[in-house]
Amino acid sequence: MTAASPWWTPHVHADRRPRLMLRNGLTAALRDWFARNDFIEVETAALQVSPGNEAHLAAFATEAVGPDGIRSPLYLHTSPEFACKKLLAAGEQRIFSLGPVYRNRERGPLHHPEFTMLEWYRVGETYESLMRDCAALLALAAMRAGAARFSFRGRDCDPFAEPERLTVADVFSRHAGIDLLATVAVDGGTDRDALHAALIQAGLRTAPDDSWADLFSRVMVEKIEPLLGQGRATILCEYPVAEAALARPGPGDPRVAERFELYCCGVELANGFGELTDAAEQRRRFIIEMDEKERVYGERYPLDEDFLAALAIMPQASGIALGFDRLVMLATGAHKIEDVIWTPVAAS
Repeated sequence: MTAASPWWTPHVHADRRPRLMLRNGLTAALRDWFARNDFIEVETAALQVSPGNEAHLAAFATEAVGPDGIRSPLYLHTSPEFACKKLLAAGEQRIFSLGPVYRNRERGPLHHPEFTMLEWYRVGETYESLMRDCAALLALAAMRAGAARFSFRGRDCDPFAEPERLTVADVFSRHAGIDLLATVAVDGGTDRDALHAALIQAGLRTAPDDSWADLFSRVMVEKIEPLLGQGRATILCEYPVAEAALARPGPGDPRVAERFELYCCGVELANGFGELTDAAEQRRRFIIEMDEKERVYGERYPLDEDFLAALAIMPQASGIALGFDRLVMLATGAHKIEDVIWTPVAAS
């Protein structure tokens, strides 16, 4: 089999260039939209003392060497979230960041080790405002690309239609026949054995060492995500607290949190929160996540004590991260994420 030509080969670049130029146009359109809605663009440092504290996120590690030769560990950020929230604590009200982030152990049609994240925050506003933003940005992307519909792997979505809004409990019941919240306690604790039994009943595979989170993810991946965002976008909300490490609990049911995800054509595009501002609770959740990371991967990342200190004075806010490259993919009809990245990272 003949190896594919590199992306920098002139004829390959010529094929890729129309989508890359549309990417540039969408970048300009997004910046204009945020400016018109009174947002300030911020640039956050890629090097951080902690890359984030989610169990299944893998970071790129490096180190700083001072003039005295002393070495200090640093990481390339997996998101600008910690830095952006420090800016909210400092007094900023509406901010957005559009820039590269880095995630290790991720490469495929929808994943790349370096990709572009669009992240924005609204102080004093609910996460429903972010849902409205998402609908507006989907329509903006489609208009800029001249696309009447988005499609990916045989799935189709109207970017101009009002997104449907479903809860996680709704889709577990509808698509897997599982009463998810029956496995979640009022204090947010989870019943692994009850969820395991529900998966067995639903005919899903399990493993003896599966945690509640493993079981939750298996249902999402195998039964639910492929069905979301078909015909129109889906906003999937009210995640169990155990699956929303940086979101505050919902006002109506303490078992769920103010977290939502945006899906189009079965593709997850964005992840939004009503932000948790309880520093002690955030520390507790981070430790749980790092304990799980150590159990599964044999490593843990440090806590950003500066971030936790800032969180204690951060105002109520909502925030969201959107995979910009995935949005460009859908808007331009690309088949994989590297088709819309100017200079893909060399494969190992």
